[in-house]
Amino acid sequence: MSDATLTRIAEALERLRPAPAQPPDWAAAEAFVWHADPDRLAPVAQVNRVDLPLLLGIDRARDTLLENTLQFARGLPANNALLWGARGMGKSSLVKAVHAEVLAQNLPAKLVEVQREDLPSIGRLLSLLRVAPVRVLLFCDDLSFSHDDQHYKSLKAVLDGGIEGRPENVIFYATSNRRHLMPRDMIENERSSAINPSEAVEEKVSLSDRFGLWLGFHPCSQDEYLAMIQGYCAAYGVKIDADTLRAEAIEWQATRGARSGRVAWQYFTDLAGRRGVKL
Repeated sequence: MSDATLTRIAEALERLRPAPAQPPDWAAAEAFVWHADPDRLAPVAQVNRVDLPLLLGIDRARDTLLENTLQFARGLPANNALLWGARGMGKSSLVKAVHAEVLAQNLPAKLVEVQREDLPSIGRLLSLLRVAPVRVLLFCDDLSFSHDDQHYKSLKAVLDGGIEGRPENVIFYATSNRRHLMPRDMIENERSSAINPSEAVEEKVSLSDRFGLWLGFHPCSQDEYLAMIQGYCAAYGVKIDADTLRAEAIEWQATRGARSGRVAWQYFTDLAGRRGVKL
């Protein structure tokens, strides 16, 4: 094959390669979403979030994550955080609410969400964020891995950073229903089928060890569930007598077969709609 042919092939491949992502206008929004292929940071006009005082029953996690995030926003050392535990108990809501509180204290920090399926591109995202003139709270919601999932290897770039290290202006928060980010039955299956059981799962299980903060979220009590709804009613001006509220809320959670912050909000949404109150 001639040199001219090789040159034409190289030029064709170069044209096919996606252009590197351009830095966004960081002043355009408080939050951005990372999209891969083509790489870009899309601004979010309005973040879907709940005010921090309305998140009840998670006081310890709230205070710990807020203090950690304030330290980071002030340029002080802070840890990556894994928020794990019961569904619907406000893990992702807490991350977004904490970010809003940081902004309310006039500490400029941007929230950047990356989807789990885009984790293989996270190295390119970090290269873009490393030179950003802002501090960035990088967020991945509902993070988990199956036994044959290789996305966790990409995540190590955020948690450990390789020889470059994690960018000083970036911190990583993730939420998951699982403490070790993979199902227990898959952990046991790998242990039973591997030649060296301890090494077979250590790489994946130890991934959660790379988070400096583990914040557990547990199912709420009935009193906490009712207090959440009462807090929403007070915040949005929905009038209802206490006995009716209690009866309806308990019936609602019984029909759902679950009791959580998410179920409380769903009942309140229904209640507000029936009372003609816009949210």
